[in-house]
Amino acid sequence: MTQRTLCGYVAIVGRPNVGKSTLLNRVLGQKISITSRKPQTTRHQILGIKTEDDVQVVYVDTPGMHLGYGNALNQYMNRTADAALADVDLVLFMVDRTKWTEEDEAILTKLQRVRCPVYLLVNKVDYLQDKEALLPFLKGLAERFTFAEVFPLSAKNGHNVEDLEAKIEGMLPEGPHLFDEDQVTNRTSRFMAAEFVREKIMRQLGDELPYSMTVEIEEFKQEGKTLHVSALILVERDGQKKILIGQKGERIKSIGRDARKAMEELFETKVMLNLWVKVKSGWADNERALKSLGYNDLD
Repeated sequence: MTQRTLCGYVAIVGRPNVGKSTLLNRVLGQKISITSRKPQTTRHQILGIKTEDDVQVVYVDTPGMHLGYGNALNQYMNRTADAALADVDLVLFMVDRTKWTEEDEAILTKLQRVRCPVYLLVNKVDYLQDKEALLPFLKGLAERFTFAEVFPLSAKNGHNVEDLEAKIEGMLPEGPHLFDEDQVTNRTSRFMAAEFVREKIMRQLGDELPYSMTVEIEEFKQEGKTLHVSALILVERDGQKKILIGQKGERIKSIGRDARKAMEELFETKVMLNLWVKVKSGWADNERALKSLGYNDLD
């Protein structure tokens, strides 16, 4: 008798910085989606794959949906987030406690067109000072949208996440697994290396260098027991290059050290990382430049 297997796609959506990537990393038990306190840290759609016995959940982590389309990069991120709502079996709509914004409102409007069930995830409840404000907030939302389930949780410390996973399993359709059981993401190691460098820049220089940089991997080669990685960091102005390099090169060394440690942990090998910084003005508002840098993965 053939074993019955379950497999389905679950999209995690929400405005920037509500904790979508933190939830994905928590569920997978390892880091595949970069995080920082800065909005719009996630720029690409990333699949996180969790397989346990006969159940495979394919989580779709998306860039935060935000109002206004702005430059070409912002347009790309919004298109990517919108695309995640098509052809999934379940949508997880994440909000930050009772902080309701215009961006949350815009996402709720988009969800009216979704054909699959939607769960409301109220994240960071451990930081909620007025717990009594939660019930009226949830009641007001329930009057405007029929959520299949509502989960107050903490993606950071894991509160209520196991219960959420159990409910998700019950929503999955029967079908063959789409990925190997030991695969945790659809992204390449090369892509992950670039993301780790970008994360460390965002964490160290988020205020001085908000969104005007990207990372391109020029070399990714295993030689013996050492992985050699060369990364080119693109910024838009000379002043940003100076900030990134820092006094006597100290900032770029610090970023490189943190990124190398993250890579060694994920790739389980010694890493030799070289970083360069180059000015490429206007890259974030140039469709051709964005495609050459890998911002074209909506298929």
